[in-house]
Amino acid sequence: MSFGDHLDELRKRLIWAVLPLIPLLVTAFFLGRPILYALIAPAREKLAAHGQVPRLLATAPFETFGTVIHIALVVTVLVGAPWLLYQLWRFIAPGLYVHERRFVRILVPMSGVLAMVGVLFLYFVILPVILNFFIVFSNDIGGSRVDQAAPPPETLFVKVPVLAADPVAPEVGDAWVNSSINQWRVCLGVDADGVPKISGTELIGQAGIVQQYRVSEYIKTFLNMALGFGAGFQMPVVVLLLGWLGIVEPKDFGRFRKHICAACFVASAVLTPADPLSMLLLAVPLYALFEFGVLLLRILPAERVIGSAREPADAGDA
Repeated sequence: MSFGDHLDELRKRLIWAVLPLIPLLVTAFFLGRPILYALIAPAREKLAAHGQVPRLLATAPFETFGTVIHIALVVTVLVGAPWLLYQLWRFIAPGLYVHERRFVRILVPMSGVLAMVGVLFLYFVILPVILNFFIVFSNDIGGSRVDQAAPPPETLFVKVPVLAADPVAPEVGDAWVNSSINQWRVCLGVDADGVPKISGTELIGQAGIVQQYRVSEYIKTFLNMALGFGAGFQMPVVVLLLGWLGIVEPKDFGRFRKHICAACFVASAVLTPADPLSMLLLAVPLYALFEFGVLLLRILPAERVIGSAREPADAGDA
């Protein structure tokens, strides 16, 4: 193909890559609010568990809307990544040998799966640990102890029911404590459809520092960490690539295990906020992924993957 033909093919692939992403972006935007709710759920849960206000703040009029747009863009790129990679593959495949295609067909799906596992590991394992550590750390700063004394004999205490959920049909003026969301709740009336109008205020403990996170900063931090975890979990792909290219032999990986273990701890310190527990929870899987990559390299050396496929690729094989 001439240079002009290559440009025409590239333009065609770019158009085919972008057009299907438009309806995907619209769908991701409408799903942005449920996704946002799922992402802030760990923070709300940990804040409530430690007597803090389980709410995030939006300090600008368009902050929440902008955060949903941000999430929609990231979801569009992530979900559309296989389609984008396929179009890239259609563009470069005619110039590859058959054995080179075999390498790509193994590494690309593995990379996608490992990236997804890394993000899920962050959400379900690392994020709760990080939030718990820093919330407890801040709670212990400047917390005051409330004095206790015997009340006067004529003191009358108001008895407020403590419930695990709101009552089904409270009357106007009824008050209670909802222990599941740590709120004092009051029924202020009933709307035209007969649904109770209930308002509440948060109950907080004796923490020295009240923690309320900005929603945009929280989501930005999570997405940045997700990018780092997705990259960190590419360890087996890197090991296989280095081995298949002949840069490093499997026996050489064994000689440098101590150095690689130290590098895993350094990487975990960079990818996490550097509290000891989350560092350990990331460093151990990273090193395990390295050993998994070495095992795969021994099972699937380059010669076995290539086999006898040495002939030039033809465009019809794309």
